[in-house]
Amino acid sequence: MTFLATIIALGPPGGWEWIIVLVIVLLLFGRRLPGVARSLGQGISSFKKGLNEPVDQDGDSGDAKSADSAKPADDAKSDGAAKDKSTSDA
Repeated sequence: MTFLATIIALGPPGGWEWIIVLVIVLLLFGRRLPGVARSLGQGISSFKKGLNEPVDQDGDSGDAKSADSAKPADDAKSDGAAKDKSTSDA
């Protein structure tokens, strides 16, 4: 009998087989599991934050919006500097 035929003849793994597999996996990867769970949780929270951010009609992300909002603040500063120069000339 081939290996595949033997596996099919035995049937799917039962309860004890799954417990043994779980113990082996925990022994092999037990130290990495907290880091994996932490990164998975951060990814899920990042995904949820992304769902709550508004999207422009153009399909741009919120990052382009923040870059545009920084421009008028710079213009306002330069306008204020220009007004100061014009008042000092007078």
